[in-house]
Amino acid sequence: MYQSFTATTRPGDGPPRLAALRAEMEKDGLDVFLVPRADRHQGEYVAPADERLAWLTGFTGSAGFAAVTQDIAGVFVDGRYRLQVKAQVADVFTPVDWPETRLGPWLKEHLAEGAVVGYDPWLHTAEEIAEISKAIEGHATLRSGENLVDRIWQDRPAPPSGPARAHPIEFAGEKSGDKRARLAKVLRDAGQRAAVLTLPDSICWLLNIRGSDIPRNPVVHAFAILHDTGRVSLFSDLAKFDALGPDPGIDQYDWSAFEAELAKLNGPVRVDSKTAPIAVSEVLMDADIEIAWGDDPCILPKATKNAAELQGMRDAHMTDAVAMIEFLAWLDREAPKGGLTEIDAVNRLEALRRQSNALQDISFDTISGAGPNGAVIHYRVTDETNRPIKAGELYLVDSGGQYLNGTTDITRTIAVGEPTDLQRDCYTRVLQGMIAISVARFPKGVSGAHIDALARFPLWRAGRDFDHGTGHGVGAYLSVHEGPHRISRTSNVPLQPGMILSNEPGYYRDGAFGIRIENLIVVREAEKIGDDRVQYDFETLTFVPLDRRLIDKSALAPWEAAWLDRYHADVRERLSGRISGETRAWLNAATAPLT
Repeated sequence: MYQSFTATTRPGDGPPRLAALRAEMEKDGLDVFLVPRADRHQGEYVAPADERLAWLTGFTGSAGFAAVTQDIAGVFVDGRYRLQVKAQVADVFTPVDWPETRLGPWLKEHLAEGAVVGYDPWLHTAEEIAEISKAIEGHATLRSGENLVDRIWQDRPAPPSGPARAHPIEFAGEKSGDKRARLAKVLRDAGQRAAVLTLPDSICWLLNIRGSDIPRNPVVHAFAILHDTGRVSLFSDLAKFDALGPDPGIDQYDWSAFEAELAKLNGPVRVDSKTAPIAVSEVLMDADIEIAWGDDPCILPKATKNAAELQGMRDAHMTDAVAMIEFLAWLDREAPKGGLTEIDAVNRLEALRRQSNALQDISFDTISGAGPNGAVIHYRVTDETNRPIKAGELYLVDSGGQYLNGTTDITRTIAVGEPTDLQRDCYTRVLQGMIAISVARFPKGVSGAHIDALARFPLWRAGRDFDHGTGHGVGAYLSVHEGPHRISRTSNVPLQPGMILSNEPGYYRDGAFGIRIENLIVVREAEKIGDDRVQYDFETLTFVPLDRRLIDKSALAPWEAAWLDRYHADVRERLSGRISGETRAWLNAATAPLT
């Protein structure tokens, strides 16, 4: 099995580790030390060797950071993790609501004038440091240096060293050499001599390779320099690439050569201030090399999937749908009998995904939340938290698979027994938000921030909301969370054809239940109507039934009910021939028309 249910941290470990960190801070003359949930690649998911925030505090969420002074240790988390952080950290740590509370003002409040703020320059971007520096200007100073957590982490795991493997052209859709030539021309047109790449998924996309350095994400840890000639300088553990053989357009170096090769470049050199460690720009500035701040040149091409990638994603979703439908039918048969737990459900779902013989990994640890555990947005079940799936409660399962042709991510909320009127009302409003995004039509240039409210409006009308974005980008057999596009109040990246997003509004009632519905969708050019201006809409990729028992049919507008009936008819047509006979009978009932 891919998923483990062992708790990886204990709150009791935090106090002595915090005391040891504070002792090192005093030695180095630091008044505060920053501990981000980040590695030098600035990815959302990190290897065990880079789990510094979890090791220090006990908090295992995928976003957050700590700011440690001698008097207070703030753990900054967003709305997804506010219940989780309270359960995972000892009382020597103080949870801080972020981004409502920004780090700069917090530091000014908790530090005396003249204080020194220490940080590891490989774990923070130039943009982050610039924001902090501006906020504390005249009050405190920043000092880059050694990572103090690494100094006290005696049993730190070794860095990952999984082998790289070629990603087949039938799934990539474009040769690596063609990608390099295409992006090299972008650099030349901009008058830039090179671009520094630090995101593993960008490098994997550009070179048509995949790896296993991050659990659940098929990426290789590496840095790269793309030159305006199309050549690539690649920096990593060289043994990772033994099985691939040489490529005449790629020069391979050990990690240790990276800074020296940076210092030899001719400028201007493109550096992404939002993703590259500030150490990269410091090396370039020390060598008097001109920096051209700009986006990682792979970001948008990677996000706008080509025809082969889109077809692969469609096919992967059909494979995944078989497992999901078999799972939901099994759950409906077994859960009312009693005896099932959250872990039982995870194991069954993973086993069904494996039956395809196509599953490479799960795309993230399955969120399997029964009753009140469903209200913990990124809940990860462990042996200690495992809960029975009880009649009269809701069960939320958010899961996905990694297949050679694509990445899936799906959430369904299931009624076990008879749901209450409140549960039906909340679920129906979440469903209405999901449908609103599914049928959205919008002009070219619109970003995720413009359409995020469509998913929230039915909840807002009842005085409710949810504390996460409506949707994130998704990679093609890459990271299940992929930028730069999102459906979120803060996303200003224009949506473009080929971008894949999740559509996942939710509602969470602390101590009672959680509701989330998630399909993946892809931006496409819409049929021309009206004045023929260019408009986009969404193609749905996910085809798995929604729980009709939780829907208040009287609350749906006729067009909403019609959309759901069409969707369920599509599910039935596409999947009936691919599932077992017993499950086919269940599917026919689960997708029956509402009207």
